[in-house]
Amino acid sequence: MRYHLAVVLLLTSTVAFADHPSSFSAAKKILDREVYTGADRVTFYCGCDYSLAPHPDKPDRKRLTPLADSCGLQPRKNANRAARIEWEHVVPAWEFGHQLQCWQDGGRKGCGKDPVFKQMEADLYNLVPAVGELNGDRSNFRFGMIASEPRAYGACDFEVDFKQRVAEPPESVRGDIARTYFYMADQYGLSISRKQRQLFEAWSRMDPVNDAERERAATIERIQGNKNAYVQ
Repeated sequence: MRYHLAVVLLLTSTVAFADHPSSFSAAKKILDREVYTGADRVTFYCGCDYSLAPHPDKPDRKRLTPLADSCGLQPRKNANRAARIEWEHVVPAWEFGHQLQCWQDGGRKGCGKDPVFKQMEADLYNLVPAVGELNGDRSNFRFGMIASEPRAYGACDFEVDFKQRVAEPPESVRGDIARTYFYMADQYGLSISRKQRQLFEAWSRMDPVNDAERERAATIERIQGNKNAYVQ
């Protein structure tokens, strides 16, 4: 049923999504070139400045690199991945993908050509720049609160309980996360558990929309052609 609902949403929003990125790869280029530019090149969870820097293994290439000194970042385990920027799905691909039939049939690879999945995977509202190691450690874990979990990334206030499969983000972005989940649920008919919705409602109240979030949403609306009604 959710799959059919998503198809309807896709068909009924053709005009609004006239400039929606055609793929995840295209979305990443748009984010880098049109959404996150200049002073707003800051990682989502850790607040690290980032910039283009020489690739350590490919001298003729550059890659987006977090400036660890700007935020007190320290690698937990994977220094190579901690030294690059990755585009994180706030609502993980697993979470929105597994509600589609293509994922049931063949996982993420099975959804590679599914138009509904591709639209969700490339939705700019759901993508943020993150330190690569944090993106990997968060994986598809749900967001939640972790009691007495030690920090593992230096001064970065991001915690992961690998046994419970929970990630706790810093207070400064909890409302952003909540409003992204609400947007994805409305836009694509995704299911959010009652417990998660209650948590996100509290987060949205405690961390209200600020000017930076409004500016980002306005930029994405101009590019992608649709609005996140939760960012006013």
